[in-house]
Amino acid sequence: MKQTFIAAALASTALTGAAMAQDVTLQLKWVTQAQFAGYYVALENGYYDDAGLNVTVLPGGPDIAPTQVIAGGGADVIVEWMPAALAAREKGLPLVNIAQPFKNSGLMLSCWKDSGIEEPEDFAGHTLGTWFFGNEFPLLNWLSKLELDTTGASEDSVEVMKIGFNVDPLLQRQADCVTVMTYNEYWQIMDAGVSPDDLSTFKYSDYDVDIMEDGLYVLEDSLDDPEFVAKMAKFVRASMQGWKWAEENPEEAAMIVLDYDETGAQTEEHQIRMMGEVAKLTAGSNGALDPADYERTVATLLAGGSDPVITKEPEGAWTSVVTDKALN
Repeated sequence: MKQTFIAAALASTALTGAAMAQDVTLQLKWVTQAQFAGYYVALENGYYDDAGLNVTVLPGGPDIAPTQVIAGGGADVIVEWMPAALAAREKGLPLVNIAQPFKNSGLMLSCWKDSGIEEPEDFAGHTLGTWFFGNEFPLLNWLSKLELDTTGASEDSVEVMKIGFNVDPLLQRQADCVTVMTYNEYWQIMDAGVSPDDLSTFKYSDYDVDIMEDGLYVLEDSLDDPEFVAKMAKFVRASMQGWKWAEENPEEAAMIVLDYDETGAQTEEHQIRMMGEVAKLTAGSNGALDPADYERTVATLLAGGSDPVITKEPEGAWTSVVTDKALN
């Protein structure tokens, strides 16, 4: 009888603990890969559990726009690039940056050198491929700053080609340049047997057109709820614990990501290499957005010539209320 009572008490305690755990749904910007290792590490290592959180991580994909998911109530928080978030905010979706795990930009443009492209000014008259769903904004902004026409009105126009999330258009010579990330698509080109000497590769950060990538965003109204703010503080703290562990243990972090990849599409070699590159982008971040990084991104987007990504200085587009609570 005593054993039955103890068993029942333990079961009751477990149920109470589970009931008290706060649910958080995170929508990723792309599929399960080392780009998001910190979140998967936090899941696997129990950091979210320790924080009293029941976190669901939703992978993204080519037809999934995080901004649309959160607008439809499908997520509490999303991983998004700042240009897409600010553009959505200007159009009426009140997104707010609450944390910035990525300190540096991994965005590049790789071009065939034999196409005559050696400097950005050589883009005129060529076809440049990039991803859409908000990912096109940095490139369009860069072209606007260079005062390069993208309307096809002249022979010197730049044709912007919508491409999938691969480098096939470059390899098949359908595009002279394609958007790549330091941790992913660039290595797809290398794996196809192309030599770095065959390419002219431009890092956005080298031309002061880099933007903040992979920040955490929520809807502004949610921040009016103190309980939500407290929950997000727990989430950010545990997530950053995951990111720092991933930086220090890149191979182990890559293996954790592979365990969560339900598609089986990722490979060990690719994910380990990706994690090594991603660690360079999260290094130096404690999760808090540096106001100088925000201001640089906004200035870059506003300086987009006749067709900028945003047309006015955003107001209320980021807050430190969550990271202040998470870090103290």
